[in-house]
Amino acid sequence: MMRRIGARVAGMVWPPGCLACGADVSDPYALCTPCWGALGLISMAGCERCARPLAVGAGQGLQCEDCARLRMAWNRGRAATLYGGSARTLVLALKHGDRAEIARPMAGWMRQAGRDVLMQADIVVPVPLYWTRRLKRRLNQSAELSRRIARAEGVAHGSGVLLRTRATDSQRGRSFEQRQRNVRGAFALAKGADVAGKRVVLVDDVMTTGATLNAGATILRNAGAANVDVLVFARVTREDVHF
Repeated sequence: MMRRIGARVAGMVWPPGCLACGADVSDPYALCTPCWGALGLISMAGCERCARPLAVGAGQGLQCEDCARLRMAWNRGRAATLYGGSARTLVLALKHGDRAEIARPMAGWMRQAGRDVLMQADIVVPVPLYWTRRLKRRLNQSAELSRRIARAEGVAHGSGVLLRTRATDSQRGRSFEQRQRNVRGAFALAKGADVAGKRVVLVDDVMTTGATLNAGATILRNAGAANVDVLVFARVTREDVHF
C-alpha cells in the first residue's frame, strides 16, 4: 500500500515518462506511441526451439536450420520481441542503467509470449550472473524478470537454483561454438537445489545464439529436470547486433 501511495505522489510531482525515450505518457509503465511502434513484438510464426521468426506461412512447431543442426538442451523457446529499436533500449536500461522498474512491463510481454510453456511450469529459474558482475550492475536483469513472471503466474521462483561459478569473457562477436567454449563449466546447481522431475522455465533477457541458455539448461537436465523450456524478452536475429 505504501508503495502505491508513494507512486501516486511521485506521479503528481514528476509526470510519468515513456520507459524508452522519456516522452510524456499517462502510465508510468508505458511506452509512447512511436516507441511502442518500434518495440518489435514477435507476432509471426517462430522456431519452436529458439523463437527465431520463420518465413511467412510457416506452420507452428517447426525448427529453424540452426536448431535442426544443433542439439539444444531445452525443448521449447519463446521470445517476446526482436532485439532492436525500443526493445534494445529497454534491455540496455535494465541491464546497465539500474532501471529495475522496466522489468515490470518486460515481464508482462514475456508472459504473453510464453503463455503455453508457463502454463506447464513447476518452477521459473533465472540465468545467474557471476558475483563480480552482479555487484557492478547492482541487479541481475534475468532474476528481475523471472521473479515477476513467477509471482504473476503463481509458480515457484528458483532464484538460487543455478550458480555462476566463474567469470566469463564477453560473448560479443563469437560464434555459437566459441560461445559454448566460453561458458563451458561456468554454471552449477546450487547445493540443496532440487529440480528432479520438475518442469523448468529458464529465463534470460536476450538470446543471441543460445549458448548461454544451453549451458544452463544442460545443468538442469543433468540434475534430473523432467523438462526445460526457455523464455527471453528479446531474440537477436543478426549476429552483427552488439549489446
